[in-house]
Amino acid sequence: MYDHLSATTADPPPSRTRLLILLALGVGLSLLLAGFSMAAAQSLLPPDISAFTPTAEDGYRADGEVVTLADEDLPMIARLDPALRDALRQAEAAAVADGVAFQVTSGWRSERYQARLLEDAIEEHGSEQVAREFVATPDLSKHVTGEAVDIAPIDAQDWLIRHGAAYGICQTYANERWHFELATDPGGVCPEMRQDAAG
Repeated sequence: MYDHLSATTADPPPSRTRLLILLALGVGLSLLLAGFSMAAAQSLLPPDISAFTPTAEDGYRADGEVVTLADEDLPMIARLDPALRDALRQAEAAAVADGVAFQVTSGWRSERYQARLLEDAIEEHGSEQVAREFVATPDLSKHVTGEAVDIAPIDAQDWLIRHGAAYGICQTYANERWHFELATDPGGVCPEMRQDAAG
């Protein structure tokens, strides 16, 4: 008799307490996975990078500090790949004739500075995957090898996007209009841009 009733009677809806427990477990699992993700990302970085403060010797430029290609006393300019630096100077001479001046917002960077930038981006975006769209790991960064430069202001970026290939200079990331590399022969065609620093 009881078997018959239990088979035909619908299960009662879950209690509010049970739903809250399931929700808490889901949130806990999400936090645990996020923690593992952050720990994995941190394992890619030097252990003391959180305490690291970059200086000019690491290629750091303070906000508001104007740096040009003429500032060879600064490591961010002095340690650029000579071929890139020379091509930029030739392009800049032509740009100045058009009333456009180049500023360098970032050039060469030390590995530790690049690692710090990546750590900051992971913290800002909450995910290594998203952060790497904007900041490469030290072993992949063209800034660390001196083969990339970030240019400002926007009219200088526009000028380089339109005329840079004449000097071998190309925008290489679709999501970073300021990031340029020596990526073709002078007068050549720039390669198709990568979507971002991760790809």
